[in-house]
Amino acid sequence: MAISLRARGYPLEALVTRGSASARRTAALFDAPTPVLAAKQLDQLPYSEVVIVATPDDQLPEVGKSLARVAAFKGRRPTVLHTSGALASSVLAPLAKLGWHAGSLHPLLSVSDSQSAAKTLSGAFWCVEGDRVAVRQARAIVRDLKGHGFFIDSRKKPLYHAAAVMASGNVVALFDVAVEMLSRSGLSKREAKQVLLPLVESTVRNLSRSETSEALTGTFARGDLGTVLRHLEALSGNSFAEARELYRLLGARSLMLAQTNGLDPRTSKSIRRALRK
Repeated sequence: MAISLRARGYPLEALVTRGSASARRTAALFDAPTPVLAAKQLDQLPYSEVVIVATPDDQLPEVGKSLARVAAFKGRRPTVLHTSGALASSVLAPLAKLGWHAGSLHPLLSVSDSQSAAKTLSGAFWCVEGDRVAVRQARAIVRDLKGHGFFIDSRKKPLYHAAAVMASGNVVALFDVAVEMLSRSGLSKREAKQVLLPLVESTVRNLSRSETSEALTGTFARGDLGTVLRHLEALSGNSFAEARELYRLLGARSLMLAQTNGLDPRTSKSIRRALRK
């Protein structure tokens, strides 16, 4: 995010990282000098009109308290924005009590490394909430990053973030289960990943063009009871207990989508009965 903001002409007064080693790594990402401080040097943070806090969620309350003690901000009313998807701006209440404008902006994007993420932030969707001034500032940042902002009731942020986890983090976990299953069929995990990725990509393309029910293909969409029974048999035994449970739970949801598309009710009932056994 800092790389993207710098590229859009935002002056970065300072970056704060966990320790001196990460500070040096962070400084190396920029082609122009940028002051980088370790967390224990937070008292040296210079004043800035906007402070973005991109720490893990559990650290936000303590970071808020620490910022409240920074001398450069005494008596001023900057805007502080955190990037948590699950927490609302209320987690920064200690700063709001001092007159700071508090809000949050969360990129709905899978981020695994800084360099690639900086390129994909353009066009991303951002969840924005907070007080009026903070929301206005957050919207300006999203606009400058060529993104799209949307608003969530602060009380619904945990539900919003859980949805994001289901669509991203849990998809990775599910893919890992599929790789493990395929590796039990004789392929290496590298080969399993290689052959499964195009399937996932084609599914995403279908989802981009259709409603979820219309994007459903395969066994449950066709109502192939015999195939479902063979799948369940293949997943029997303790070594496949987790995969079998996932298959049953997600299969029931797939069955619901198939019914939306007109799957025969009697076939659907038979498959549902098989999943429950």
